[in-house]
Amino acid sequence: MEQMPVGQPDDDLEIRFRDCFSVKYLQSAALFCRLAYRIEADYSATGTISPDGKLRHEAFVLNAIFSSVAFLEATINELWSDAADNAYCYADEKNEALLRAIGEKWNNENYFDRTPLPLKYQKVLEIGGLPLFPENDPDFLGIKEIIAIRNYLMHYRREWIPLPTGHESVAGAGQQTEPFGHQLAGRFAPSPFAAANLPFFPDRCLGHGCAEWAVTTSLAFTDRFFDVLGLPSSYEGIRGELGTR
Repeated sequence: MEQMPVGQPDDDLEIRFRDCFSVKYLQSAALFCRLAYRIEADYSATGTISPDGKLRHEAFVLNAIFSSVAFLEATINELWSDAADNAYCYADEKNEALLRAIGEKWNNENYFDRTPLPLKYQKVLEIGGLPLFPENDPDFLGIKEIIAIRNYLMHYRREWIPLPTGHESVAGAGQQTEPFGHQLAGRFAPSPFAAANLPFFPDRCLGHGCAEWAVTTSLAFTDRFFDVLGLPSSYEGIRGELGTR
């Protein structure tokens, strides 16, 4: 059998690629959300859950939230990096002009890194001469709340949280957690594993409902962001993998 000649690699040839972690974080967030949902669905059917099941549920919910914020961070960082490195490949001249403007007008990496995450999205829209998200926009407020939850969990400090003395429930009475109770109560279904008399945040908040809200809100926000920019999203080809139940 005749063999094809195998060429020797050129020592001077540089092979490079650019990874896309935003897609991996989004896929992870959706997967963790589905896994948490299955545990709650099994509990709804049987009324029982093992200690290991509760631990797994908690891990899935927490990581769905962490991965949702990581997705938001990676998405805007990748867009800016492609613009700053002149590494985009869009046939549309309008798209190329927009990305070139982002790379040219926001070329201070230190300033970019120090800019709060929601403002990075706003800054890109501003550079493109496009309308910003209103401060009271539900999706814009939503991602700010998701980021605040992630920050609380990531930089967690213990505090005393008073509990009600009667049968009434409390929204959240700790100094750090009280705002979450007021903002998020009623936004999504609470965790079925927390007693009704516990504060909404974090006990009753951290369930599949919160995880699903984090994933769908983050995705809705970035969908609108790319739509305003007129650019394709990095995750367009995996939408079928992003179920939350």
